[in-house]
Amino acid sequence: MSDPGWTARVYWEDTDAGGIVYYANYLRYLERARTEWLRARGVVQSVLARDAGIVFAVVGVQVEYRSPARLDDLLHISCRPARDGAATLDFRQEIRRGAADGPLLLEARARIACLDTATLRPRRLPPVILEVLEQ
Repeated sequence: MSDPGWTARVYWEDTDAGGIVYYANYLRYLERARTEWLRARGVVQSVLARDAGIVFAVVGVQVEYRSPARLDDLLHISCRPARDGAATLDFRQEIRRGAADGPLLLEARARIACLDTATLRPRRLPPVILEVLEQ
């Protein structure tokens, strides 16, 4: 399954006094897009936590800001995950203005760990995640 991406609108609450998206708010867009990427493939994180006893946590992130997003912009956020060990995923993400082929605003790489809910220690990626990575 290809990545259709996720869209978000920039609201006042996302911006600084000049109407430019505050740098840390881009992380919220990236997080939501990763969650929606999983949801689009039938993986609901609250169900994984409840039934399988696992959660995901960001253990590293690299961000390159290319151009600012502004109030009222429509953003397109992409996700390209890959397995990065027994318990981690590596997500390559982009934020573009308007559409998947719009101007590039940001490039990011997020390393996500699978953790046991009881101990918060690393745990192998569950089969359901490995299956969606192969799609």
